[in-house]
Amino acid sequence: MSSPEPAPAPRARPVPAPPPALDSPALDSPALDSPDLAPPELGLRQNWYQFSLFTVITLLIGMTIGVERVALPPLARDAFGITSVLYTVSFISAFGAVKSVMNLVSGRLSDRRGRKAMLLAGWGFAVPFVVLIIFAQAWWWVVVANLFLGASQALTWTMSVTAKIDLVGPVNRGLAVGIDESAGYVGTGLGGLAAGLLVAAYGLRPAPYLLALAVVAAGALVTAGLARETLPWARAEAAGHRGPRTTQARVPKLRQLAAYMSWHDRSMLAVCQAGLFNKFADSLVAAFFPLYFLHKGLSLPVIGLLVGVYAWVWGLGQVASGALADRIGRKTPVTAGTFLIGVGIVVIAAGSTRGLWFAGAIVMGIGMALAYPNLITAVGDTAHPAWRGGALGVYRLWRDGGYALGPLVLGVVAALAGIDAALWAAAAIMTASGLILLLLLRETDPDRRTTRPRWEQNPELVGL
Repeated sequence: MSSPEPAPAPRARPVPAPPPALDSPALDSPALDSPDLAPPELGLRQNWYQFSLFTVITLLIGMTIGVERVALPPLARDAFGITSVLYTVSFISAFGAVKSVMNLVSGRLSDRRGRKAMLLAGWGFAVPFVVLIIFAQAWWWVVVANLFLGASQALTWTMSVTAKIDLVGPVNRGLAVGIDESAGYVGTGLGGLAAGLLVAAYGLRPAPYLLALAVVAAGALVTAGLARETLPWARAEAAGHRGPRTTQARVPKLRQLAAYMSWHDRSMLAVCQAGLFNKFADSLVAAFFPLYFLHKGLSLPVIGLLVGVYAWVWGLGQVASGALADRIGRKTPVTAGTFLIGVGIVVIAAGSTRGLWFAGAIVMGIGMALAYPNLITAVGDTAHPAWRGGALGVYRLWRDGGYALGPLVLGVVAALAGIDAALWAAAAIMTASGLILLLLLRETDPDRRTTRPRWEQNPELVGL
């Protein structure tokens, strides 16, 4: 197809006319912003305002989950008299089970109906979570509330990061994802610290959850009033995407896309398993650390600070990590980060002083900063823009499945051998995951990879 004529005025380059293959519902949906309103131009600088708005949205999403991480585990013991570690951490499994499935659904729907609608639906799911926790009369109410929170987090965070990738295009993709995840986990740290202070001052309920409700309301207002639909930017990138003509902008069936991401492409297999076990480590922090450090005699505000330090190092470090991956590639930071998470857990498990525990949390945060955003970026590198949302949904299905499996696996270990044993088991799992990355992951950065994505070499793997 011939290139469009350049615009006569010094304005942003118009979106090229889509090729005939662009007949997907994703590109014809009336819910999308009209490109005539402001012709999309890819780039972080060109889209700084919308990118900034989505960064604020991500910070608010992180604050919502941060409140739960500190305020909820003690609620099991103090409000409901639950002493079983496995039963206490069941709320994380419920959260992860729904979040992983909804990641898949939201990613697929966003390729067809746009990112903004999914974001708004996600904020809506957060309201029942808050209400159920405030009025819970039994622990199963809390578990049900976390089903709503899982759906909310899947819809909001998946769409927020996808929107940023849409806006910037292939250049500085690592930096964009790093900024997104940085904002989210800085928000998680802020939410956790605020929750710890509110619990110390006003009790376990309702104060921290009223804060969460205010955050949800702010996020919904920013999304509805200021944020724009970003699927037209993905369409602009798809129109100029290099690759076999037969694969341009066609959307694979979900079954084929899931199979491709899960085992047909060895690099994506390595990425998916790393995401899965990454969440084993994060669920250790969310569900086990409050219980572990309560047993060690720390107060809730100090536990909130410790969890906050982990989240802040993770969050702030992701900006540098994403920029680093744009310079040296994805494999090195992803693999090194996975090993460092295991090292941090070992420092905490072997330590007996507050200084060592904080040092271990910092090392874990550095590892997360190196691995977490660049796993997402590796998927963005590999997927075609027309089905990027679906590919990210499959990856996040695997990744957040770790929230469902991690607390169960580690909870069984803790029930049989104690929480200390659960920490050592998590460290061993992260080491094994790092070895798999070392052996299977090929570089995905478009400027540094030696082979193109396997779907471009064998389009039939995704049904193209």
